[in-house]
Amino acid sequence: MADYQTIRTGTGGVRTAQIDEGLRAHMNKVYGLMSLAMLVTGAVAYTVGSSEALLQQIFGSPLRWVVMFAPLIVVFGFGAMINRMSAAVAQIVFYVFAGLMGLSLSFIFAVYTGISIAQTFVVTAIAFAGLSLYGYTTKKDLSGFGTFLIMGVIGLIVASIVNIFLASPALMFAISAIGVLIFAGLTAYDTQSIKNEYIQMAAQGDQEWLGKAAIMGALRLYLDFLNMFMFLLQFMGNRQ
Repeated sequence: MADYQTIRTGTGGVRTAQIDEGLRAHMNKVYGLMSLAMLVTGAVAYTVGSSEALLQQIFGSPLRWVVMFAPLIVVFGFGAMINRMSAAVAQIVFYVFAGLMGLSLSFIFAVYTGISIAQTFVVTAIAFAGLSLYGYTTKKDLSGFGTFLIMGVIGLIVASIVNIFLASPALMFAISAIGVLIFAGLTAYDTQSIKNEYIQMAAQGDQEWLGKAAIMGALRLYLDFLNMFMFLLQFMGNRQ
């Protein structure tokens, strides 16, 4: 991936000031969409998680499998079909996905104390802000870490599936520790990637593409934040 300065100087008729102004607006939209999605997730998770009757109805029945896998199905379908959607429809689907994620994560309110959930969220938010700021401002090209980090995510998924059968506390601890590091790296990497993708496309002025790019960028950072939060909760969460 070309670095920021190289891209900026190679945009021909698009002035640097215009690119910088557009980039700020684009990143503000990405963070705004992500923040609203997090609010949707948190509201749904808290509402459902605060009701023992709802938790029992969902997680005490086969419905739990639907709740667990629905977000995965939606996010894969979203990625495959976004080019066929308008930006407005893509934004609605993003918020539907955020709601489904809230439903699937509502169990944490039955497992962990509310105070530890809030503390972990604050720590995650501070770490995410610092890492994303680093990814946005650093002159170092982070693209070389992308393949390594994605392979790490795949390894985490495989290890998590294996540990369903092993139920090993030591393996779970290792998965959580590595997971925090991987998604910390992905936060910085994805922020820089979103920034550079915008600069590369700014000269074309395709507003429909830029709108979808902001939504996909928000989705990437949303997943980074949420996964980092869940792995940190394994360390910081006090069980009920």
